[in-house]
Amino acid sequence: MIELTVRPNDAGRLDKFLLAQLPQLTPGLLHKYMRENKIKVDGKKLPLSARLCAGSRVRVYLPEAARLRDSAPAFLRAKALFSPVYEDNAVLIGEKPAGLLSLDESGHTADTFENRARRYLYEKGAWRPDGGFAPRLCHRLDAGTSGLLLVAKSEAAERQIGEMIRAHRLQKEYLCVTLGHPAPPAGELRGYLSKDAAAGRVFVHDAPRRGAKEIVTRYRTLAVSGPLALLSVTLVTGRTHQIRAHLASIGCPLLGDGKYGVQSENRRRKMKYQALCAHRLTFPAIEDGPCRALSGRQFTAALPWYAQQVLNGTLV
Repeated sequence: MIELTVRPNDAGRLDKFLLAQLPQLTPGLLHKYMRENKIKVDGKKLPLSARLCAGSRVRVYLPEAARLRDSAPAFLRAKALFSPVYEDNAVLIGEKPAGLLSLDESGHTADTFENRARRYLYEKGAWRPDGGFAPRLCHRLDAGTSGLLLVAKSEAAERQIGEMIRAHRLQKEYLCVTLGHPAPPAGELRGYLSKDAAAGRVFVHDAPRRGAKEIVTRYRTLAVSGPLALLSVTLVTGRTHQIRAHLASIGCPLLGDGKYGVQSENRRRKMKYQALCAHRLTFPAIEDGPCRALSGRQFTAALPWYAQQVLNGTLV
C-alpha cells in the first residue's frame, strides 16, 4: 500500500495527482485499479475526476506497491525533509544534516540533499521533470559535514554562482572543533594538497610537488574548552577535505574525523561525524543577472550542538 498526502499545490483532479506522484503509472492502469477498488481517498472510493482537497490522504492498495515505489524517479524516493533557509526564482538555499550525501552521481543512493531539494520543489509545484533543467547543486559538502548548500533553479543561475565560486567571491565560513589549540590563535595556513583517489584521502605538503594544488585556509579561534578549540574557518581555496586535512597537518585534527582525526578521542566523546559545519555564506555585490537579489546578503546555519557545548564548556 502506498499512502500519499495532498499538499496545497497538489489539490486538483485525483487522476492528475496520482500520475504526477507516481509517474510510472499510466491512465489505463489507473482505470484498472479504480475498477478493482484499489484507490481510496480518505477511506472512500471516488471517481478519478474527483477534485482533491489539501490534507486528504490517498491510498493505493497494490500488491506491486513496493515495486512501483522503487521504480519511481530518485527524487521521489528521497525523504520529504527539506526546510529552505532562503528561496527566490533563481536559487534555493538549504541546510544539509551531517550524514547525508550532497548528491550521488552514480545513482545508487536516492536520499541525497539534491534529491530532497528537487522533491521539495516538485511537491510545491515549482518544478516538473519534463526534460528541461533539473535543479542542481552549485557546490558540495562531505557526507559527514553539515551546513548550507546552494541549489540553482536555472542554467543561468548555476552559471552565475559557478563564476562567483571560481573567482573566490562567494565567501564560505565554517565552524569546526579541533582536538588541540592552533598556535597562533588566528592565522592563515598555506600548503599544497595532493589526492590519493584509491585511498580516498588527501595529503598536505609544505612545498610544491607534481600534481599538488595550492591551498589557503584562514582560521580564528572563538573559544576553548579543555583540549578542544572552536574555530571559525574561511576557505580561500576550496579543495577536497581541505579544512580537515590542513588542520590535521598542524596537529589540530577535527573532533569526530574518522579519516584524519584521533579515533580513540572520537570514541570517548561518542562522535559519529566530524565537527564541521558550513555555517555562513556571504554573497558579493551583484549588479545584474538572475542572482542579483542575493547581492551583499549573508545566510547563517543553525549553531551546531558541538559548537554550543564548546562555548559553554560542557564538551571537553
